[in-house]
Amino acid sequence: MDAWVIWLIAAVVLGLVEVTTLTLVVGFFAGGALAAALVAALGGPLALQVVSFLVVSIAMLGLIRPVVRRHMKPELGTRTGVAALVGQSAVALERIDANHGQVKLSGEIWTARAYDPSLVIEAGAPVSVMEIKGATALVYPSEEPWTSA
Repeated sequence: MDAWVIWLIAAVVLGLVEVTTLTLVVGFFAGGALAAALVAALGGPLALQVVSFLVVSIAMLGLIRPVVRRHMKPELGTRTGVAALVGQSAVALERIDANHGQVKLSGEIWTARAYDPSLVIEAGAPVSVMEIKGATALVYPSEEPWTSA
């Protein structure tokens, strides 16, 4: 069997291992094996094939892997889901106290409670979301009008 075929088989096997494990390591060795297969197909000696395998694999690990990992992780401070709603402004749709209320938050109507149980926030008042507990926004008034209970 020709050397380029062996390198090609190795590249396919390594590629399959990468697909099943998602380690972001083995796939780069598959790329090195493809480079070695190319060198073998062009008639390069075994030593050059091995060197090309190592150089391409290490270069891919050192240059491409950090970029891929950086794109896979969200940036520090990036919030998603309900965590992204904390700190957002909303409008009280009805009177909000420690036990009940509703706000319009990001275009949706949310159940709301006063973050400080002693506060009563009147309908129409601007509020800030301090915390999300389940499907309830705990809010604090952004401005007056509010009163202590």
